[in-house]
Amino acid sequence: MPIKKLWETIKKDPFSVLGMHQENKKYCIRVLHNGANQIEIINLKSGKALPLAKDENGFFYRELDEKFDYELRYKNDHDEWVRKDSYAFSPVISDFDLHLFSEGTHRRIWEILGSHEIEHEGVRGLLFAVWAPNARSVRLVGSFNGWDDNRHYMRPRGLTGVWEIFVPGSFNGATYKYAIENSQGVIVEKSDPYTIYAELRPKTASIAYNPDGYEWEDKEWLDNRTLHIDEPLSIYECHLSSWIRDENNETMSYVDIAEPLANYVLEEGFTHIELMPVTEFPFDGSWGYQVTGYFAPTSRYGTPHDFMYFVDYMHKRGVGVIIDWVPAHFPYDEHGLAKFDGTALYEHADPRLGWHHDWKTHIFNFGRKEVRQFLVGSALYWLDMFHIDGLRVDAVASMLYLDYSRKEGEWIPNKYGGRENLEAIEFLQSLQAEIQRYHPTVMTIAEESTSYAGVTTPTEQGGLGFTYKWNMGWMNDTLSYFGVNPLFRSWHHPEITFSLVYAFSERFILPFSHDEVVHGKGTLLDRMPGGEWEKFANLRLMYAYMWAHPGKKLLFAGQEWGPWLEWKEDSSLDWHLNNYILHAGVRYLVRDLNNLYKNESALHQLDSDPSTFMWIDCDNSESGLLMWVRKDRDDNRVVVILNLNTVVKENYRIGVPVGGAYQEIFNSDSAHYGGANVLNNHYVHSEDIPWQEMGHSMSINVGPLAAVIFKVHPY
Repeated sequence: MPIKKLWETIKKDPFSVLGMHQENKKYCIRVLHNGANQIEIINLKSGKALPLAKDENGFFYRELDEKFDYELRYKNDHDEWVRKDSYAFSPVISDFDLHLFSEGTHRRIWEILGSHEIEHEGVRGLLFAVWAPNARSVRLVGSFNGWDDNRHYMRPRGLTGVWEIFVPGSFNGATYKYAIENSQGVIVEKSDPYTIYAELRPKTASIAYNPDGYEWEDKEWLDNRTLHIDEPLSIYECHLSSWIRDENNETMSYVDIAEPLANYVLEEGFTHIELMPVTEFPFDGSWGYQVTGYFAPTSRYGTPHDFMYFVDYMHKRGVGVIIDWVPAHFPYDEHGLAKFDGTALYEHADPRLGWHHDWKTHIFNFGRKEVRQFLVGSALYWLDMFHIDGLRVDAVASMLYLDYSRKEGEWIPNKYGGRENLEAIEFLQSLQAEIQRYHPTVMTIAEESTSYAGVTTPTEQGGLGFTYKWNMGWMNDTLSYFGVNPLFRSWHHPEITFSLVYAFSERFILPFSHDEVVHGKGTLLDRMPGGEWEKFANLRLMYAYMWAHPGKKLLFAGQEWGPWLEWKEDSSLDWHLNNYILHAGVRYLVRDLNNLYKNESALHQLDSDPSTFMWIDCDNSESGLLMWVRKDRDDNRVVVILNLNTVVKENYRIGVPVGGAYQEIFNSDSAHYGGANVLNNHYVHSEDIPWQEMGHSMSINVGPLAAVIFKVHPY
């Protein structure tokens, strides 16, 4: 066979010419050099070894009288090794798996693509498999073959676009990539999209890693896990690199940070942590939101087993683990998904569909079944492999709208002429259906900043099917209102009440996330108006408003003590501020709010049911007081009063829903939190004096910029 034709055949179908074959009524063996300058073929039945000669094309070659099972002995100037020939094995991935893959319905796709330590035809080794349908050839390169792209040509599996090769031997821990030749003959080395472990940046290779062997101890947690629909859900958002660092200002490992983080979260009363992305990413400054490894816990903090330990430890301590997950877009790094096989494979080719101008990233082609399968597989993988309790899906708004952050002419309408991204909507619905099918107690959370209807409506009713939606409108209105000088708040009164118009239209989480304390926005404390005492009082008041408002809670790490400096991803939080009374007071307040929220069912039960909420006074903007009642399914009630200005209210009469003793169970003006200590008697008794359209009333004291919560004990 002419050399040019031979090499073209090897690229397209290496197993047809490499290994042992019958050619011209004879058998022959053809072997790539694999780093050797001498190769022998060993007949495993007779034990006889025959030398192979190097032919004029640079292959090791020998004609044989018969076909037999064999091994190869490789020799070079420094070493000698014996190994089975990769080209002596039949295909590994089953036709059924490939059928499911081609349909886009393989729900454990990570088990067939990527690298896997397996036994095949009685031999231990590693299976490597990748999807690259438009490649001219795919070669495996790595530390085990000298990164030579002429040693391991992969086998194409029909028209599926899947390429595979089985490499006999023990290579666990080896680094590797796929050298993908495009239609123009250009070869680019790509990381494995399905790798579960990757080199520490700035290196970019994938690592062959066996995830088996970890013995989980969280069965009790998983058996009792719920969606927290009717239970308290208070989330501590955390960035592992910056939560706390060691004495050398180095990041801590998954293993080392687990205990102090769990201790702290439990001490502060949070129910869950939410980790900013731990999917592998190359650039620290992206905080993990530009992902290159959708199946790999970042190696910044350790191995996949180390991350398993982290989650397991949290569960054993009673802390849920939510992770940020980013299916909306991916970066253009050469080793990543972009132009993976020389074409726009995972992304859209047309930049009007496939390029995000704000983030300079590619947008997934949600209409391609293999891409949807990749993303659904990633989500299910984290839930299955790492026992994750929830996925917070990033940038959902950018997925829902074709014109998101685009000017006229920069986007293409859908088939009906509208702006909705129908393919992304279908993907999100299918994602929810699969998660509910396989992991019904795992919550999904949408970061969705528009008024798109039905985000938490079940998919069978036409909704997106998320468990919760971040209430970005509440967050923006709240920060805007509390940033106004109290003297002028009466002009902004709708900003503090408008959220209750739509508070029950979705199941909401009220978020003060990392996004609100970076890029020059200032910290939550620094955004409050006035001098020091007023800033702290406003912050305490705002937190009380948040915890008393219907909806679950999320607070970014460090904001629980009111830092002055914006968050930075490359340094530890300002823990030293807890040595100061006012900062420590905010932390005590958040702790007490969390405990109050958990202990008082009226504050967490039925919090998406409008019948459990009643205004006492929402219109008296001049008084600066805002008052409401919340109740649980058993009619247990709490009364919430906010004094939104700096004037102390003494013996101030308010209407109450029933006659009884009203127990003050929280007061943000307590001296314990750094307040002025304007308190009420432990119990305040109502009087039969109609007030504010209610049959009963009582006189209370409310400190400046303070929140007071009473528990109702009816007569």
